[in-house]
Parts: sequence; C-alpha cells; structure tokens
Amino acid sequence: MAIINGQLSIADKTHLTVPAGKRYAITTIMVCNTQPADTGGNNDTTFDLHVVPSGQTKGNSDPNANQIINNLVVAGADTFTFDTEKLVLEEGDKIITASQAPANLVMSISYLEV
Repeated sequence: MAIINGQLSIADKTHLTVPAGKRYAITTIMVCNTQPADTGGNNDTTFDLHVVPSGQTKGNSDPNANQIINNLVVAGADTFTFDTEKLVLEEGDKIITASQAPANLVMSISYLEV
C-alpha cells in the first residue's frame, strides 16, 4: 500500500497521476480541515474532486464531466472520508482537486498497485 499526502489549493491541483505501465486501486481518500471548529463557520471550506481519464482534461468539454465531488463542505476540525467505493485508475489517469477560500484542507490518498 502507498500513501500520497498534499494540501488542496484554490487553483486546480493534480494529486496523483498513474505512471506508465501501472494500475492503481484507490482504497481511501481523506480530506481534513486543519483549522479549529467554530460556531460561525468561518473555517469551513468546500472542495471539488475530479477523476480524470488519461487523455482528458478536468471537465473535458463539459465542466462537470469527470467530477465526483461537488462543492462539499468540510467544517473546521472535521474530516471527510471517501472509502465506500473503490476506484481503479489506469496509466495516465489523474486525481485533481480544487478548494475554495480559506485554504484549510489537506488530503491523503491510499492506494494499491494492481
């Protein structure tokens, strides 16, 4: 098993690109808001997640064509876990995110080579 960690940014960020000749099974994606909880929601942050097939761009001709999470709110001190479904990615496939301000989110991707 391998793990990739990274911070989400307001601009599109590619967190994972499957290398040539490889296939990855994504077992878990966790997105954590590193700021404290607050009753006013000032530390809440939303994000989008795209799974982009090799040869395509994020959104392709349709801006939402490969989007699997849309504007999901992660409250301060909370963690979102995506582990119900497994994703199998082929050579050149990518996982791309974008968050909105404030940029409080970090992500961990756990995968196996298959």
